[in-house]
Amino acid sequence: MKKLKIFAPLAIVALLLTSCGSSGDSKSATASADCKAGALSTVTPDVLTIATGEPAYSPWVLNDKPESGEGFEAAVAYAISKELGYKKENVKWVRTTFDGAIAPGPKTFDFNIQQYSITAERAKVVDFSTSYYKSNQSIVSFKGSKIAGAKSIADIKAANAKIGAAVGTTSLDAVENVLGLKPQVFNDNAAGVAALKNGQIDGFVVDLPTAFYLRDAEIKDGIIVGQLENSSSADEGAGLLLAKDNPITACVTNALEAVRKSGELETITNKWLTGAGAPFLK
Repeated sequence: MKKLKIFAPLAIVALLLTSCGSSGDSKSATASADCKAGALSTVTPDVLTIATGEPAYSPWVLNDKPESGEGFEAAVAYAISKELGYKKENVKWVRTTFDGAIAPGPKTFDFNIQQYSITAERAKVVDFSTSYYKSNQSIVSFKGSKIAGAKSIADIKAANAKIGAAVGTTSLDAVENVLGLKPQVFNDNAAGVAALKNGQIDGFVVDLPTAFYLRDAEIKDGIIVGQLENSSSADEGAGLLLAKDNPITACVTNALEAVRKSGELETITNKWLTGAGAPFLK
């Protein structure tokens, strides 16, 4: 997942249902009473402080109100806080910029959930949990296009549509290797989006976070035709971000893994992402 400069409002970034990818600095711990509310060394005693962006966008957080628990990341955050033993009234939300939270130094939060890709470079200055999400590639289009009603990869091929992607991206690889099509290649995402708006192509492939933003904020009558299963072993996914060498990192990771093992993470994913107008194309 990559932060795209042209999509700064979203802090641009198969969903992680079975993978537990993490950076070399991600930590795990044996579950114990030390990993429960009251014993954790949080920034405010007996309170779990969680950070997100300003503003936070759908489907990650609905209506920019993370305290509602509505939206994928808001729901994941509350599932983890519950696993750690915090009641909803003992969870506090704060806001940060994307870049500010990733900078070295003390944090105003216990963990930050804002589609942060786990990378070795970032792990030099911050901690990560294991990943809660992997970004799939997705096809963005518009109502009335050749592929608007496509339900499968076969439908995309049968439409004889022009599908674009930016040069040197995993999106371009997906067009060639997953869809099996010859892509229309653009210098960057901005050029591809402009071509889509002008009707020069029928669909444009980007990662899912970008697709949500394009659909909701950039493209008139925009739609997400569907997402393609992530098969990249190099993509470690998005993790919860914590201060470097944070004593609670292992506990937060344990809680996330418990939420995954119980099946709750899959349920949250299906409700807020797959169910948010981004079906899988097989």
